[in-house]
Amino acid sequence: MHTWHWRTWNDLPYLTCSLLDPWRHGFFTQQFWGRSPVDLTRVLHPTATPYRVKQVHGNMVLLPSEIEAATEDEPAADGLVSEQAAQAIWVCSADCTPVLIADIATGQAAAIHAGWRGTALKIVPQAIARLRSQGSQLPDLRIALGPAISGEAYQVSEQVAAEVGSTVTPIDPSNLMASLDALRQLPNSPILSDAEPGRVRLDVRRINALQLEQLGIAPEQVAIAPHCTFQDSANFFSYRRLKQKKAQWSGIISQ
Repeated sequence: MHTWHWRTWNDLPYLTCSLLDPWRHGFFTQQFWGRSPVDLTRVLHPTATPYRVKQVHGNMVLLPSEIEAATEDEPAADGLVSEQAAQAIWVCSADCTPVLIADIATGQAAAIHAGWRGTALKIVPQAIARLRSQGSQLPDLRIALGPAISGEAYQVSEQVAAEVGSTVTPIDPSNLMASLDALRQLPNSPILSDAEPGRVRLDVRRINALQLEQLGIAPEQVAIAPHCTFQDSANFFSYRRLKQKKAQWSGIISQ
C-alpha cells in the first residue's frame, strides 16, 4: 500500500507519495499560492532548473529542450518529460489531476495536467510514450495521481462521461445509455449516479488508472491521493467550488 505524507516547508504543508520517495517531488497546497515554479523548485532542489508550460487542456507533451527552443516563453502543452538530471518539471491544477511519473531505471520523470479533456485525449499514455521513446520500460515506471476533484463531487454531462469513458471501453455514440451502462459495469466504476437528469458523477483519476492498466502498468505501480480538492477547502483551491482561476503546483525533479 502506497502512503501519502504531509511535509512542511516554513510551516506550509505539501504532499509527497511514498511511491516516488527517491525523487524530490511535491504536490503543493494553496498555502503556497503566489510562489512560482522557480520558487518551489528551491524548496525541493536548490540547483535544479525549472520548466513549465502554458496549459490548454490538450494532450501535447514537451521536453525541456523543446521548451527552450520555443519562440514563446511558455509554449502550449499539458505535460513535460525530462531529458537529463536535475530538471524540475511543473504542472498546476485546481480540480484536474496532477500526475507525476518517475522511472526507477533511467531517473527521468514526467509531470502531467490531466483534466477531463486531456484524459479524453489520453495525455498520460502520451507522456508514457515519450518516456518510452527515451528508453523507459513500463515495469520501471512509478506513477502518482495527486489531489483532484473526486468522482463523488464531480458532476458532468452524460456526453462528457461517455467521451472520457470511451478511452477505456467501447462506446456507441448512437446509444448513450448503453455506453454509460458499459462504464458502470467496469470494476470500481468511474461513473457514479446523479440525481439530476442527463448528469452523472465522473471519477477522472479512475479513468486515468484504467488507461494505465490497459497499457500494462501493474496496480502496485500506481498511487492515487486520498484527497479531493473540492471537499478539502483548507488545503486546496477548487475551480468548481470557488469559480476562481487559482491553482496549486505539483512538480518532480529528475535524477
